Amino acid sequence: MAGMKTKKQYAALPYIVFRNHIEVLLITRRRSKRWIIPKGWPEDQLSPSKLAALEAFEEAGLKGQVAKRAIGNFNYVKRLDDKNSVICSVDIFPMKVSAQYLDFPEKGQRELRWLKLKKAAALIEEKELAALIIRFEPGKKKSRAKLKAKISASL
Repeated sequence: MAGMKTKKQYAALPYIVFRNHIEVLLITRRRSKRWIIPKGWPEDQLSPSKLAALEAFEEAGLKGQVAKRAIGNFNYVKRLDDKNSVICSVDIFPMKVSAQYLDFPEKGQRELRWLKLKKAAALIEEKELAALIIRFEPGKKKSRAKLKAKISASL
């Protein structure tokens, strides 16, 4: 991997809160059929979070609210069409899903599966991504920051 080029990608971590647990949506890659989250290459006219939202729609038919800030990233080696490989550094943006459409651009090209965090992490080959999924707690940072503000205000 030394000397290999590094390219940036942006991904959505689609999730829903279902009863008393969180589920995330995994999709398969088109060629290898390995489990991953929706992701794609940067586009000049789109911010990273908007690109993550676009990929979630194109690859899985999802709409929802995407966080403006990434919650982490992971790296993987991607084989290109010309048989070369690049290291991809992928920033991950949580996406609270509000709708899943039956018709979308890549319908039929991938398998989609909603899973609890532990089951999703077990299917992911990229260790950094699996670790992030297993620890995923939407909104946790905000609630902690609000609590600190309340404590400071009361002192």
